[in-house]
Amino acid sequence: MYSKEFDQIVQFRRSNRAFDPTVEVPEEVMTKSLERTVMSPNSSNMQLWEFYWIHSQDELTKFIPLCLDQQAAKTAKEMVVFVTRKDKWRQRAKWNYLMIKKTIDGEPGKLQKGGLAYYKKVMPLLYANDGFGVMSLIRQSLSFFAGLRKPFFRTGGVANQRIMVHKSCALAAQTFMLSVSAEGFHSCPMEGFDEKRVKKQLKLPRGAEINMIISVGLGTEEGVWGPRFRLPNEEVIFKR
Repeated sequence: MYSKEFDQIVQFRRSNRAFDPTVEVPEEVMTKSLERTVMSPNSSNMQLWEFYWIHSQDELTKFIPLCLDQQAAKTAKEMVVFVTRKDKWRQRAKWNYLMIKKTIDGEPGKLQKGGLAYYKKVMPLLYANDGFGVMSLIRQSLSFFAGLRKPFFRTGGVANQRIMVHKSCALAAQTFMLSVSAEGFHSCPMEGFDEKRVKKQLKLPRGAEINMIISVGLGTEEGVWGPRFRLPNEEVIFKR
């Protein structure tokens, strides 16, 4: 139904590294795009993410050196810092649990019972950690032995957890960039930044991690570094 429009948005979205200094991004464009961003798919609806909208000129100026003086940062009219919050898994699991409870009128149904058990029992097993690595060992052992008999979700230590939350956050970042494109503006996802100093600037706790920083503005011709190159479809798309 929206195939042509979506194709136009995808083709329009380019990483633009030099934004027009004379054109501001309307606040409603940023607000709408961030509201769309929170609708992104994510693992178990845990929403272990936060989005920091860098709007004031004072804050934008502070982020230029933190983004290693990239042109995309120097010319940005707006920025959004995408942050993973694996450390908030308990709060988010409890929130999901309570949201399911609100839907129950009388005796809970099978799906509701399953949802309550999922957030009460499975999420702690999936996200809990301890200083001795016992939980990681339990997860690895469970995955190994259960996986001997049938297909099983393979999980383990902190690295697996980090990958999980970063994947969800990256999905949100893509939603944001496509939304900005749909509104007629451009963006540039930046991985070149000093994570330690960005966290300090945002006053983030140790458990938070920076997924990426996205700059926004009206792109210019010099901001696009040549034609878009992609590998042939047959090298990356495989039909089985």
